[in-house]
Amino acid sequence: MVAAAKLRRAQDAITRMRPYAQKLSEILQNVSAASAQDAENIYAEQRVVNRVLIIAVTSDKGLAGAFNANILRRIRIMLEGDYRTYAEQGNVEILPVGKKALDFYRRREIKLQTQFADLFSNLTFDKAKGVAEFAMDAFAAKTYDKVVVVYNEFVNVATQIVREEQLLPIVRAEETDVTAANSANTDYIYEPTKEEIVQELIPKSIKIQLYKALLDSAASEHGARMTAMDKATDNAGELLKELKLMYNRTRQAAITTEILEIVAGAEALSSSK
Repeated sequence: MVAAAKLRRAQDAITRMRPYAQKLSEILQNVSAASAQDAENIYAEQRVVNRVLIIAVTSDKGLAGAFNANILRRIRIMLEGDYRTYAEQGNVEILPVGKKALDFYRRREIKLQTQFADLFSNLTFDKAKGVAEFAMDAFAAKTYDKVVVVYNEFVNVATQIVREEQLLPIVRAEETDVTAANSANTDYIYEPTKEEIVQELIPKSIKIQLYKALLDSAASEHGARMTAMDKATDNAGELLKELKLMYNRTRQAAITTEILEIVAGAEALSSSK
């Protein structure tokens, strides 16, 4: 019941945020695809990847089914697959957002950034902006060459999809993409200037995309916990029925055994007379 009450607020928040974030990203990709301005922006700089930051978005609490395990499993697959070389060289760092990820990676030999672990107690845009600004500053300083966020995308109460999205550098729209194909037919009027608009949009878009991921994760967490608790209640009910049936059978067997002992004792007494 608690998860259901929190889910409504979290679902409303991501429902309102998602169209804005998608439209902002679409506009940014259209503008970038139509010009070479993204190449001049530090957050779109494509360079040889040597160091990677993975933002692991989990919950602060458990009792949410496989919600957290799915995130940790995806990151393990990443570290054993595409990022294996970087991990073996010690060039992968984890930034846990959520206490479950922090507790998990503290027990393992992997570099951690722990200053943003406690965000979901009171999730706001200002807190999400702090994470984004840390990643942006570190990328601009070439501390990391790639920043990836792994989170649960909210679909509905019963369905959450693990997403792995590249936050930095900004993914350029390819000519084969629908967005890039439509950009040729999209004409923008820039005021004050195209450069200033792009320079303002890019940092804002990065912060909004990360905030959307955190809102998605928050809604997914409550949905997963609601489903897990519902299944736990059903399982407890079934277990209670089985235990009650076992109790009644054991009680009936004890009564039957006692009656048989009394009857046998009475027959023994009568036969001795």
